[in-house]
Amino acid sequence: MATRRRAPELKAFGSDVTRYREAAGFTLTELARKVAVSRSYIGQVESGTTRCREDFARRVDEALNAQGEIVKSWTKLIRGTKYPRYFVDFSKVEGTAVQLRAYETHNVYGLFQTKNYMSTLLSKREDIDSRMSRQERVLNDTSDTAPKVYVVLEESILYREIGSPETMREQLEFLLEISFKKNICLQVLPSHAFVPDARASFTIATQEDRREVVYAIKATGGETSDDPADLARVNDAFAMLQAEALNVKDTRALIRKVIEERWT
Repeated sequence: MATRRRAPELKAFGSDVTRYREAAGFTLTELARKVAVSRSYIGQVESGTTRCREDFARRVDEALNAQGEIVKSWTKLIRGTKYPRYFVDFSKVEGTAVQLRAYETHNVYGLFQTKNYMSTLLSKREDIDSRMSRQERVLNDTSDTAPKVYVVLEESILYREIGSPETMREQLEFLLEISFKKNICLQVLPSHAFVPDARASFTIATQEDRREVVYAIKATGGETSDDPADLARVNDAFAMLQAEALNVKDTRALIRKVIEERWT
């Protein structure tokens, strides 16, 4: 029998319900009794194998005294998001990915940016808050299930002033700090290196079932794809980027050097 695939947004919402249920000290059976549904239905919602209605999310929110957070999660993940249209699907798969691989050509990878750095690039407060929320899952999850994140940055990014010299120093020091996290692999691609198939920034999100989606920067803003040909191309490109990039230890040494010589 084929295994039913779980949509990333359903899985993400289900994880939120589980988190609030456990925080409230409820078992599946107890919550089911509270909201007048079967235990199996609660289990399906939490596992992401079924889509619930908004009125159900409101009943669960009230039963768990979640102060509107479960309804907010339902609205964001099931009904729509605050992200630009071209980014909507990827923001969902990013949130449930077990592995992220990113190549950046102009700016520090979004989930590795300090608030001051990203505030220079993003004009809306809600966009900053959204990015900080996404960053929280990647950088502050110390469990064994934290997503693995592999990032290759162009060397020029370390020298490009975003905001102010103080902002850049803080940003590069932050990169050094997070490079020691066990789920992070940060590498810098030297300016002299050249990978023909890596012409623009992209991020590959890999799900638990090994499905992949790529978000690639385009002149019009960006494009999300799960086309096998696109994925084969970016996977090959990322492998070459990692091969051409400095190793993690040498990357840290270069970042320290740039801090001292450029941003002190």
